[in-house]
Amino acid sequence: MPNATPPIGYEVKFQRVGVGGGADLQIRSLLDKQQFFDPLGLAFDAGISSATWPLFGLVWPSAQKLADLMQTWELKGKRVLEVGCGLGLASLVVHRREGNITASDCHPLTETFLNANVLLNELPPLHYETGNWGRVNKGLGAFDLLIASDVLYERSHPAQLSGFIQEHAAEGAEVLIIDPNRGNRSAFHRDMAHMGFSVTEIIMNEPLQDLSTYRGRLLHYTRG
Repeated sequence: MPNATPPIGYEVKFQRVGVGGGADLQIRSLLDKQQFFDPLGLAFDAGISSATWPLFGLVWPSAQKLADLMQTWELKGKRVLEVGCGLGLASLVVHRREGNITASDCHPLTETFLNANVLLNELPPLHYETGNWGRVNKGLGAFDLLIASDVLYERSHPAQLSGFIQEHAAEGAEVLIIDPNRGNRSAFHRDMAHMGFSVTEIIMNEPLQDLSTYRGRLLHYTRG
C-alpha cells in the first residue's frame, strides 16, 4: 500500500548548542544552506525567496549569543517577543526560565521546527505567532522586551524592522539586538531614534560556547 504522506522535501540534522551559564539545547535544524521546499508557495507569499528560504532553519552565531544573553537577563514581569526567531534558541532559553515569551517569524516552517525543538528539550508548549515585518500582524500585541539576532542583513531591514517594533513595543519597552557588525546598523539607529529610542552599543568579541570566534555588538535600545 503506498504511503499517503508526501515526503519532506528537505534534510535535517540534530545538534547540541551550548548556552553560557545554562544547560545545552538540543536542536533540530536544516542540514545546510542548500535546502529548499516550498511546494504550496507559502514562503513565496510571505516574501521569502528561494535563496533566503533556508536561513530560518540554521544555527547562527548571533542567535547563540542572544541565547547566552537571555540566560541571565532580568525577565520578571516582562512580556517578551523574539522577532525573526528562526530556530528560536533565545525563546527556548527564556521559556526554560519560565519567562513570558512569544516567538515570532514569517517563515511557514518556523513553528514546525520550534515545536520539534520544544519537545527535544522536554519543555511545555511555547507560544508562537506569525510576525511579518512588512505587514499587519493582528493580535500580536505589545511587549516590554523585544529581542532579535542578525536581523539587519538587507538594506530594507532597518525601515521594516523599526516599523514593526513601533507597532509592538509597549511604552517604556527595551529592545535587544545582537548584530554581527552588519553595515545597516547606522540606518537602524536613525530609524529607532525617530521613534524616541536611544541606543547603547556593547562590543561582543568573546568566543562562542564551542570556542569558535565571534565578532559583533549588542544593540540595547531604551525609550522613555
